[in-house]
Amino acid sequence: MLNVCIIGTGYVGLVTGTCFAEIGHDVVCVDTDPDKIARLKKGDIPIYEPGLSDLVLKNVAEGRLSFATDISEVARSTHDFYFLAVGTPSRDEDGAADLTYVYRATEDAAIAIKEADSEGTQYPVFVTKSTVPVGTSKDIAKLVGKHLPPDRFAVASNPEFLREGNAVKDFMEPDRIVVGSKSERARTLLEVLYRPLTRSGRPLVVTSTVETAELIKYAANAFLATKVTFINELSRLCEKVGANVQELSLGIGLDPRIGNQFLNAGPGYGGSCFPKDTKALVKTANDSDSPIEIVEAVVRANDRHKNAMVEKIRTTLGGTLASKKIAVLGLAFKANTDDMRDAPALTIIPALKAYGAEITAFDPIAEEQAKKFLPEIRYAATVEETLVDADAVIILTEWREFQALNWQRLSEKMAAPVIIDLRNIYSDAQAKSMGMVYVSLGRPSD
Repeated sequence: MLNVCIIGTGYVGLVTGTCFAEIGHDVVCVDTDPDKIARLKKGDIPIYEPGLSDLVLKNVAEGRLSFATDISEVARSTHDFYFLAVGTPSRDEDGAADLTYVYRATEDAAIAIKEADSEGTQYPVFVTKSTVPVGTSKDIAKLVGKHLPPDRFAVASNPEFLREGNAVKDFMEPDRIVVGSKSERARTLLEVLYRPLTRSGRPLVVTSTVETAELIKYAANAFLATKVTFINELSRLCEKVGANVQELSLGIGLDPRIGNQFLNAGPGYGGSCFPKDTKALVKTANDSDSPIEIVEAVVRANDRHKNAMVEKIRTTLGGTLASKKIAVLGLAFKANTDDMRDAPALTIIPALKAYGAEITAFDPIAEEQAKKFLPEIRYAATVEETLVDADAVIILTEWREFQALNWQRLSEKMAAPVIIDLRNIYSDAQAKSMGMVYVSLGRPSD
């Protein structure tokens, strides 16, 4: 068992800390937000992630997981690791990752360790779990080095690959674990930390430099964002030439060199990772005088695709949205999460309103988060309430419960029986059986 301190109890920090406790380590999660820590101590989980709440309660009860607000108090006990899992939002002015919270957390922890360990018995490893640009770990080493001698600490990178809605499973059954450090001692400790997972066959990628590990995360997300954007652009081409994007996806996805994941057409990527990480990678590449033009094109194309969805809706409704009542099903950027960050809804709904549409929306989980970004629209408590007198319904999130709706019954509540399915959640056969005007992405309309 190793002793782990997780700094930050957001999405990544809370999942990571809880899962480390689940595999047998002693974990304390630290956050400067006293209200959040108070909620966690009461068993009130501030984020929605399937399976997480039960794991938190279980590991708190079994004494392996605890929560605190004071890093100085935490540092009085010896910890093998200090994981930095705080936010790294994009800067508005240039798209670069804002590392303010990372640097602040680093220095606070280093000062606390110095004050608590005057005899120099500890050897903490500072690990970046947050997604940070290449070179950040060098900055972290310099910050820590202001307070601790170089032979008393190490710095490492251990990027997260957690999909929202599937994060617990992704941690416990990872397709790979990436760790990087120039310190052999740190690499060895990280191998021990993850041994409960690697013993069961989970692959561990150990890099000799932190820069490699840092870049792996950005490269992976940029590649996946490229696949999403590629199929979205092809969906629009399919509509022009009379092809079917779902059949196209099957035809190319069966090629093992391509693979079938992230080839489902939709309204554009969003969430906490793809938008932020693609922009940060572009900024890092340009700053290094080594532009990655394909990723620059992906960022532009994703924005263009979201706007194209607005035009698709306008065209379907006769070219004008003035006084049209539009029902929206789903607001989160994808199913099984309440995350609204860069969700397509945040582009599409304001644009529809600007054209004069009246919006009523329903999301089974994300309503409270959505209200922070979209306070001006009406929210309904049920699908049925959302559809009353609607001139059209738009499906923006692929929630499972939307896939089993009785449209023959629900259409009776609508002013016009029109479905604009921007997630292609229904098959062609289902669409034909609805008895409604059905418009989807990249598929011929009858």
